[in-house]
Amino acid sequence: MTKLGDVVERIRSKNAGPFWITVDIFCGDLEVFNLVRNTVTIPLVLQLTKVPIEALKRFELEDLMVVKFSFHRQEIQGSRGDRDMHGAQIANLFLELNIKVLV
Repeated sequence: MTKLGDVVERIRSKNAGPFWITVDIFCGDLEVFNLVRNTVTIPLVLQLTKVPIEALKRFELEDLMVVKFSFHRQEIQGSRGDRDMHGAQIANLFLELNIKVLV
C-alpha cells in the first residue's frame, strides 16, 4: 500500500460555494492519472468523506490529468458548526489515503 500523496503531484481542496467542497487530485502524467482513475473510486471517497452517494460528484479531466470530487459540505460554510471555513483541510484525508500500486 502507498499513500496517495506520495504518488500524485498535488492534492488541493477548497470551497465551491457555501454548500460544496471540491477536491482536485493533480496527477502529473498519464500513468498516475490512470492509477488514480482506477483506484480512487466513488465507494472509497464515500467512505472517506462520510457523505451520501447523491451528494458526491466525480469528474475526470484527462487533458489536465486531474481527477476531481465535489460533495456537499456537512456544515454550511461559516455556520457555527463549520470546522473548516475554507474547505482546505479535507485534502489531508486524501493525502493519507492508502491505495494499491501495481508494479
